[in-house]
Amino acid sequence: MRHMVAAIRSATAMLLFGVLAACATPQTMPAEIPPRHTLDEFVETERQDDPLDIYDPMERFNRGVYRFNYYADNYVFLSVVHFYEFITPVFVQDRFTNFFNNVSELNTLANCILQLKPKCTAKTFSRIVINSTLGLGGMFDPATQWKIDKQREDFGQTLGYYGAGAGPYIVLPFVGPSNLRDTIGLAGDVGGFTLADPFNFEHHRDWQLAFDSMYLVDMRHKIKFRYFESGSPFEYELIRMLYTKARESEIKN
Repeated sequence: MRHMVAAIRSATAMLLFGVLAACATPQTMPAEIPPRHTLDEFVETERQDDPLDIYDPMERFNRGVYRFNYYADNYVFLSVVHFYEFITPVFVQDRFTNFFNNVSELNTLANCILQLKPKCTAKTFSRIVINSTLGLGGMFDPATQWKIDKQREDFGQTLGYYGAGAGPYIVLPFVGPSNLRDTIGLAGDVGGFTLADPFNFEHHRDWQLAFDSMYLVDMRHKIKFRYFESGSPFEYELIRMLYTKARESEIKN
């Protein structure tokens, strides 16, 4: 892909250079006057910001996991999600979504604090308090109606905030696109929530199983992405690029 892009750039540059040369006349470009532009301005053989130049040393393995995720998603997860959507009224679905969104903001709050972001911390804390009380345990979202925007921070972003590089691109089983830094961050977020144990799951394992199951169903319910429906023969590269650029943007903000 990188060589193809470079070849297209070179061909385009050569065509443009030929047109410029053909249009030039002795009156407008005498031989003694040096050209105003050089070929290097049009031909860029090395670009450090090439969006397709993403470190993926385990690409063969990652592609295998990507295909595995397609089958697991298509024949297991989506079947469960479709059944859930069929038997559950939309109003109830929205209540579950709001509840789990509210719970997930506990992780956001922790990472806002770790990044020393007072505005993010204040907004997230306000949202949790408002939605947990006036929102009836998070089932409703009055905070958003009051223009208190939801913040998006996780431990992967926290690591990036303090200078940790992304590392190699990784496709995680069931989870999807990631990288080494975000994989460690995901483990940190899950571990932090488990240690905090806000619902006292340590003494109620049945509740934890129900919570985790519904959380996964709701999470997949919210994601509209479907494997191999992009229509692109380069879907793997496209997803890899979009994920990487999105995470870079989130860390910068």
